[in-house]
Amino acid sequence: MSRISVRGFAVASATAVTTVGAVVGVASGNPQSPNDNLETTAADATLIADIPMGQQAQVQVASLTEQADAQAAVADASAKKAAEEDARVQAAKTAKAKKAAADAKVEQEREAKEKAEKEKAEKEREAKEKAERASRDAERDTASDSSVGTASFTAKGSYTVAEVKAIARQIVPAGQFQCFSNIVQHESTWNYQAQNPSSGAYGLVQAYPGSKMSSVGADWRTNPATQIKWGLNYMNERYDSPCGAWSFWQANRWY
Repeated sequence: MSRISVRGFAVASATAVTTVGAVVGVASGNPQSPNDNLETTAADATLIADIPMGQQAQVQVASLTEQADAQAAVADASAKKAAEEDARVQAAKTAKAKKAAADAKVEQEREAKEKAEKEKAEKEREAKEKAERASRDAERDTASDSSVGTASFTAKGSYTVAEVKAIARQIVPAGQFQCFSNIVQHESTWNYQAQNPSSGAYGLVQAYPGSKMSSVGADWRTNPATQIKWGLNYMNERYDSPCGAWSFWQANRWY
């Protein structure tokens, strides 16, 4: 039954009821206003018309379906957005991890390179020092061979500076002579009989006491060759070479 037919039925029924009620009211001596009956009839007709049926029910079902679809669409969009955010976060973490790994690799390569360079430099330094020690040892051996005993030098009553220097060149290795000469020049100005009045140091290299030079020869007071040999041995043993002794002398003004 349609909305129109329902409402028509309701109106017709209300009219009939009103008519019967009016007759009954007159007969019973209780007359009732026709307007009151019409208001009652209208109210009843409205209540019947408001019942959802037919097309109204279909509209309500369609509305609920649309609401469910809308909610599902919102849920799908939220899930998609959450998935995209998770993917973005994961991509950022992956990129960060890759960068950290790359940085770590670069740092390891840098450290390995520095270590290799240090090891190479250390080996080169050790090889250089070894070669220098070998060279000094060879020079020392040569000096020892050339200064074995002082008998090879003709003893004289006195020596000039030039003669003393000539003897020194025969005893001291060529590469160390200048350093040796610098020390002797400062200590005694090449005077093999020089003596320090306050300390008692004696000779070309100012040995203290001068009697130390007797380990090379008993003629340490008068033979410059004996003094030179002792001085060379002293510099080699204490400073590794005359040049080592000269470096110390320059820093301290003594050796």
